[in-house]
Amino acid sequence: MKLRSQSHDQASSWIMLLVLIIVVFVWFETIESQFVVKSLPGLVGDLPFTLETGYVGIGEAEDIQLFYTFIESEGNPKDDPLLVWFTGGPGCSSIFGLLYEVGPLTFSRELSTNENPVLELVPESLTKAANVIFLDQPAGTGYSYAKTPEAYVTNDTLSAIHANKFMRKWLVDHPKFAKNTVYLGGDSYMGIVLPMMVEEMFNGNEVGQTPQINIKGYMLGNPLTDRSGDFNSRIQYAHNLALISDGIYESTKKRCNEEYYTVDPNNTLCIHDLQAVDKCLDGLNTAQILEANCRDSNTLKSDLTRRGLRAYDKDSLNVLRQADSVFCRDDNYVYSYDWANRRDVREALHVSEELNDVEWVQCNETLHFNFDIENDISYTHNVANSVEYHRRLADKDCRALIYSGDHDLVIPYLSTLSWIELLNFPVVDNWKPWFVDNQVAGYRVKYVNNEYNLTFATVKGGGHTAPEYKHKESLSMLIRWLANDTF
Repeated sequence: MKLRSQSHDQASSWIMLLVLIIVVFVWFETIESQFVVKSLPGLVGDLPFTLETGYVGIGEAEDIQLFYTFIESEGNPKDDPLLVWFTGGPGCSSIFGLLYEVGPLTFSRELSTNENPVLELVPESLTKAANVIFLDQPAGTGYSYAKTPEAYVTNDTLSAIHANKFMRKWLVDHPKFAKNTVYLGGDSYMGIVLPMMVEEMFNGNEVGQTPQINIKGYMLGNPLTDRSGDFNSRIQYAHNLALISDGIYESTKKRCNEEYYTVDPNNTLCIHDLQAVDKCLDGLNTAQILEANCRDSNTLKSDLTRRGLRAYDKDSLNVLRQADSVFCRDDNYVYSYDWANRRDVREALHVSEELNDVEWVQCNETLHFNFDIENDISYTHNVANSVEYHRRLADKDCRALIYSGDHDLVIPYLSTLSWIELLNFPVVDNWKPWFVDNQVAGYRVKYVNNEYNLTFATVKGGGHTAPEYKHKESLSMLIRWLANDTF
């Protein structure tokens, strides 16, 4: 009996030791996937905020490795909301959102060169009022990758599912943020996917997925929502801004029957008028029609979409580098390629060695949406219209902010306002100006449906997307909305 007892005790000890080893191993795996970054190449001195990078594995075998950059709120991390920010595309890196739109860092135009991009701090940033996760999603975006070729193949529906899984796994690794209110934010193509992500998180909570996500709402800028409606609105918007004449507009409207996205190839009169429209708009900077265009233009259908949804390749970068005679906002995009592909930057950000031989690109063309291409290589754009997702979210206790730069010809505010009005929600605060520094910064209208409330706002002078072109005004709007302050 004594011998059997000793054997049992020894077996129990071995089991406990094995369990301890497994726990320690998992703990180390978790710790090794998260890294606090103290400084970054291109910035003088240490970072004045807490920045962490890491990977979260998705799927049973964690074949999908999603890269994130997390910046703790510079205000009150414990109580400030947790915001997950996505850049559009799909397939456009969240580094764009971090360095050009809503983050606390950007490139100095005065000091940067291609060989030495210089970072500087930004006074207005969402990190002043929120904990922000900048997520590269789906796999193949930015520094995110997949371990198998099959894992790169995805679509809108899977993107929403993966975002939900990412958020829950991230909260397991960061339990101190488990009670923070959660918002999702993004722009451009995220207008299709992000409402699906929000619904997926609400539904996951309702069926008992853990940990629970304290999801409270979402914000979308210049959102692609209805492919047909968004594209068709460009003709009306161009006419409203005197970019095409009354005669061209009325003729095109009549001959095309107000359908410019899906055109009958036998309707030669419509095609002729659309060619006249192309000639009028050729050469415009479609992302912000008042700013210089430094790139070659193609047709209305291809160029407006590709440029507005942030697809840049090496040829277009060469064009940017040659455009010395005119100031180009796009020049700053070159610095992101030069910076993100430096070895010391990748080491500082703890980018996976799996990507050592893979070039970082701002937008991955195998994922990217184009009106001219039904489906790209790795990404199936299986949702053409996301309005119904907004309608279903109206049954939740949820807040939404939809905003548009009013000089955006890629996705004109007219189409965004049109589908919002079709939701037929009661208006609780009618169209009126909102202000920054006592100046009109745009206009907004507020709707409500039971516990759901939606604000639509324009950003005066903003482009595609608004925070890049009117940074101070846009960030003031976003921060005030997150704090539930009136604007």
